[in-house]
Amino acid sequence: MVIEQQDKLLLIDCGLMFPSADMHGIDLVLADFTFLRENADRIVGCVATHGHEDHVGGLQFLLRELSFPLFGSALTLGLARNRIEEAGLSRQTEFVAVTDGERRKIGPFDVEFLPVTHSVPHAHAIVLHTPQGVIIHSGDFKLDLTPVDNRRTNLSRLGELAMSDGVRLLMCDSTNAEEAGHAPSEKNVGKVLKQLFIEHADRRIITASFASHIHRIQQIIEAAVGQGRVVATLGRSMQKNVRLAIDLKLLNVKASSIIDIDDARDLAPEKVCIISTGSQGEPMSALSLLSRGENKFVKVGQDDTVILSSHAIPGNEYNVNRVIDGLLRAGAKVVHSGIADVHATGHAQADEIKTYVSIIKPEWFVPIHGEYRHMLANAALAETMGVAKDNITLVSNGDVLELTDKGLSFHSRVPAQNLYVDGIVGDVGQGVLRDRRVLAEEGVVVVVVTVDSETNRVLTGPEIITRGWVYAPEAEDLLDEACDTVSRAVERALAEGVHDIDGLEKEVRRAAGKFVNERTKRRPMIVPVVMTT
Repeated sequence: MVIEQQDKLLLIDCGLMFPSADMHGIDLVLADFTFLRENADRIVGCVATHGHEDHVGGLQFLLRELSFPLFGSALTLGLARNRIEEAGLSRQTEFVAVTDGERRKIGPFDVEFLPVTHSVPHAHAIVLHTPQGVIIHSGDFKLDLTPVDNRRTNLSRLGELAMSDGVRLLMCDSTNAEEAGHAPSEKNVGKVLKQLFIEHADRRIITASFASHIHRIQQIIEAAVGQGRVVATLGRSMQKNVRLAIDLKLLNVKASSIIDIDDARDLAPEKVCIISTGSQGEPMSALSLLSRGENKFVKVGQDDTVILSSHAIPGNEYNVNRVIDGLLRAGAKVVHSGIADVHATGHAQADEIKTYVSIIKPEWFVPIHGEYRHMLANAALAETMGVAKDNITLVSNGDVLELTDKGLSFHSRVPAQNLYVDGIVGDVGQGVLRDRRVLAEEGVVVVVVTVDSETNRVLTGPEIITRGWVYAPEAEDLLDEACDTVSRAVERALAEGVHDIDGLEKEVRRAAGKFVNERTKRRPMIVPVVMTT
């Protein structure tokens, strides 16, 4: 998100998305940075609400082209710094740590950092004190009254803003707007984990969670140490984040309770707990390697209980189920959120959002962060809590809104196409994605023909090479018929005066495509190759 004031720009978060199942070969999805590149001289900084990848993961790509300071809590900056340093871009930014309740001038922007509870510690809502009144960006939040660190969403300050200056605009997290009631407290998960450690006291316990979920890691450590176990971390991001949290004194654990993963294999199963990455079934994550028997540090067997202290993000269900199956086949017992309450969401549910809106009493309301259906549900909640229907605005990526004395209105649009990243390749583009879908779903047929340019006759071929359409050794008659069809089409085209390669390839593609579709009801990619002598 970008806020503009007095011709300067302030970014609120810069994240990335992970690919859906139909984005074949894509590693991650970025926002279109065109507007930011074109206005680079006007950017005064980026405020990060928290350290999740969907909020700071895009910085390592944007900072390749731009330079600006980054503001956030010490933990948020630490999590962002890991990726930025890996990309060799630390010199492109200045890391400016802020504290809860701090109010700071960033260019012309008067920014206040309000503490909120989320699934990563030290998250913030952003309060902008502007000439048009107070604007609040909720960040990702929940109203957990018993958080692990006792750092609650600062509702009293929100109420103070509402009663004094009034809140002109609230932009509110929509992720769980469809979910009724209240999100369970993170401490509830800790109770379940302690009980599981008691029930599986004679087994090695391996847990998997998000590496940034420091409070979950804290409760796992407490459950393990309480049963006389030591703890080892598995996975690079888990090791880095645990080290960072200990340095920032956000993890309370004795040094003697943490061991290196290499030493875990020498201990009795009931004396060790391993905290691993890979709760979303990422193919190369530590837990996925465990499930396939390919992890070089740990082998899973009948003495193991694996606790997936997470919930599958929509789109990741297949990968997670595959990991669970692999672990079960290896002989382990598996506990997941479908069996026990080993996970609690970090996003406010419907009743929490209603409470939030009732305290803030915004004049204008914009649902953010979620699919369209989530934002639509959030809009309905705001209307229920008294926000005028005409003062609720649903937006799409790229929409520009203007807040003036007359109110909030649509102004214009900026480029907002997704940018698809494959390895180190930049924008792969919709065309490449479309080709990959065809290759994955229908296969490919390559038709090779050699033509004599002097006699205008077919010299050799057509030869058909196929992958994913039919299995060639079992479809010789079909392939011979396809070759005859293409050959006749080429000879007919030559007789009609088509001699250029582009024209002949077009005829080959048309003839082969028509034949394949009529005979097999399939639409594989047709690749014509016409050579001349």
